[in-house]
Amino acid sequence: MSKTHDQISKRKAEHIDLCLNEDVVYHKSNGLEQFDFIHDALTEVLIDEINFETRFVGKIISYPFMISSITGGTEKAKSLNENLAIAANEFNIPIGVGSQRPLLESSEHHDTFKIVRERAPNVPVLSNIGAAQIVQLGNLTSLLKIIEAISADGLIIHLNPLQELLQKEGEVNFKGLLNKIKEIKNNLNIPIIVKEVGSGINQNTARRLLDIGVDVIDVAGSGGTSWAAVELLRNPKLENDYFREWGLRTSFCVKEIAKLKDEYDFTLISSGGIDNFVDAAKSLALGADMVASARIMLKTLELTGVEGVIKLIKDWFNGIRKIMFLTGSKNILELQQNKILRKEELF
Repeated sequence: MSKTHDQISKRKAEHIDLCLNEDVVYHKSNGLEQFDFIHDALTEVLIDEINFETRFVGKIISYPFMISSITGGTEKAKSLNENLAIAANEFNIPIGVGSQRPLLESSEHHDTFKIVRERAPNVPVLSNIGAAQIVQLGNLTSLLKIIEAISADGLIIHLNPLQELLQKEGEVNFKGLLNKIKEIKNNLNIPIIVKEVGSGINQNTARRLLDIGVDVIDVAGSGGTSWAAVELLRNPKLENDYFREWGLRTSFCVKEIAKLKDEYDFTLISSGGIDNFVDAAKSLALGADMVASARIMLKTLELTGVEGVIKLIKDWFNGIRKIMFLTGSKNILELQQNKILRKEELF
């Protein structure tokens, strides 16, 4: 195992530990508390007939929810990924693996990623690589390697300039990134998902990505895990914590990017502090096609095992179903038809 690979593996283990045990959540909210639903006293929706089934990266999924990219490349990651994949398979929902950069360096921890496909054989499984690694690619062979390693249905490219900026091992050369993403989209026969990791994607950035054919935008806004906070804990030499709260709130990102649906055909995912069914429902009502969550899945898994994760997801969609009933929405499309307003507009 190379020194570089060993360093990456160690860093991934530190990330897991900090996310589970330290205060690394944004102090500011995701902004969704600013909105409320419009009650429909004449609802005629049959609650038991509400159907969440939708299509994502070419496959039918049962719920518009994804277990977001979390981890890989360490021994502990294998157990975490295995159990989260079991939950994803139970609900027929997508799951993303953590950054597969370790596989570019060595096949040492190949099984920590492969286990996801083994435990979730039929659901969409998504490969994942960082923007800094994309820029450095000489050709696409290495990308094919990580995609084939888990028989991926899509490729996530995660944008994390803030994290790289603060990370003591960070790589901050993103020159040519958009053209590289375009090259990948034009040459790989696989859906491309672009996501942030907590600082959000604005409408202009989304438009530039959609113009080159990106299939899915995952806003990953602020309000959930602050990777700036994670890296500040890992790098005690950094004293300026202004950047701990840097980023665009999830609600803002979703609301603004949803306006592009009249111009582009794409899937919009809301993530970033989606820790309960109310925020999930509000995200959908604001225009997201799907929601995604990572840290609460990880925390629940650690506390109550895979059974706890399965119960959590089931409870979430029971709650969303009730909100849809009370707003007169028999499907997600109807929930997006003026069923939510800023709270001040309701007074």
